[in-house]
Amino acid sequence: MNLINSKTFERVDENRRQMLRLMAMGAVFASRPGAYADELVRTPAQTEGPFFPNKLPLDTDNDLLIINSSTTPSAGEVAWVSGRILDPTGQPLRNALVEIWQADANGAYLHTGSDNGDKRDRNFQGYGRFLTGSTGEYGFRTIKPVSYPGRSPHIHYKISQGGKNLLTTQCYVKGHPGNARDMVLKGIKDKKQLESVMVEFKPLEGSKIGELMGRFDVVLGYTPKDA
Repeated sequence: MNLINSKTFERVDENRRQMLRLMAMGAVFASRPGAYADELVRTPAQTEGPFFPNKLPLDTDNDLLIINSSTTPSAGEVAWVSGRILDPTGQPLRNALVEIWQADANGAYLHTGSDNGDKRDRNFQGYGRFLTGSTGEYGFRTIKPVSYPGRSPHIHYKISQGGKNLLTTQCYVKGHPGNARDMVLKGIKDKKQLESVMVEFKPLEGSKIGELMGRFDVVLGYTPKDA
């Protein structure tokens, strides 16, 4: 095994261990008595927007910082984003496909119509997907979202199961000053639903490179058994 492949293997293995640790932390929280005893706030639907990738990348895994076997990571603040996909009663949804897409550190999307596509970070995957297991947990390694003209920082989400789209939404950076001016975000009138899409990006404990961690649980507005 040459040096590049060895380093790549070590990086992927470390990413896998880190992701499993973060997801385990979420599972522990979810298993606490009373963690979901109160009625859950259903995640509001939001527009898909014009920049869902019109050509998916060759690499569509849940690590958006590294494309295939490249050794050059993307620019931006590294952020681990995880959570659970739940029904309105708090039960986890298994085999749910979670897709995310977002602008890179330069504010450019993986889309031919992105306004500043000429500045796009070619090392940023821009899109990723994850299939939930029995706990409904998902996880991605990406960057802390950045703003671009007219929008506050956000990450797009699409949740589907068995080919059926269940919810399209977005999550935002809690406390960002641009939130108050974002017209898409201002469309959420219910205060509890508005708070439900806010993600606090905190320093990841033990990280030596300043990584962040954010949690975004998605509560669907339907009961799977009735679908």
